[in-house]
Amino acid sequence: MRVCLGIDPGLARVGYGAVSQSGANLRALNYGCIETSPDMIFSDRLLKIYDSLQEQINLSKPDFLSVERLFFGRNTTTAEFVYQARGVVILLAAQNNLHVIEPKPNQIKLTLCGTGTAEKMQVQKMIQRFLALDEIPKPDDTADALAAAITGLTMEKFS
Repeated sequence: MRVCLGIDPGLARVGYGAVSQSGANLRALNYGCIETSPDMIFSDRLLKIYDSLQEQINLSKPDFLSVERLFFGRNTTTAEFVYQARGVVILLAAQNNLHVIEPKPNQIKLTLCGTGTAEKMQVQKMIQRFLALDEIPKPDDTADALAAAITGLTMEKFS
C-alpha cells in the first residue's frame, strides 16, 4: 500500500487529502481544509498552516506529497501569498524526508477525466467516483487536494 498526501496550497485555505492505493483500489484516508483568518498576523497564518499540515503528515504517514503546480496570470499579490504558503509545504516535505510530485492543473484533469480541459465539476465528480465518497468533498480546496493525491499516485510510478 502506498499513501499520498495531496495539498492544495493557499493562504486563506489549504486543502489536504490523504489517499491510499492498494493495487487498483484507491481510498480516502482523511481530508479537509485548514483555514486562516485575514485578521491573523501573516507569520501566524503560515505557522498555523505548518502546524496543521505536520499533524496531517503524522496522522496519514504518507510515502510522498503531491502539490499542484501553481499558475497565476496577472494577480501577483495573490501569487506572492500563495507561494509563501507553498514554501511552508515544501519545507515540511523536506523536514519529513518526503518526495514531492508537482502535477500541472492539466495533468490532474487528464488523469481524472481523460482530458486536460475538463471542467471543475467534472473533476470533482470523478474524485467522488474514484474514492467512492457519498458526496463531492467541500470546499473546492479539499477536492483539489484529493485530485492532486490521486494524480500523485499515478505520476509517482514514473518518477
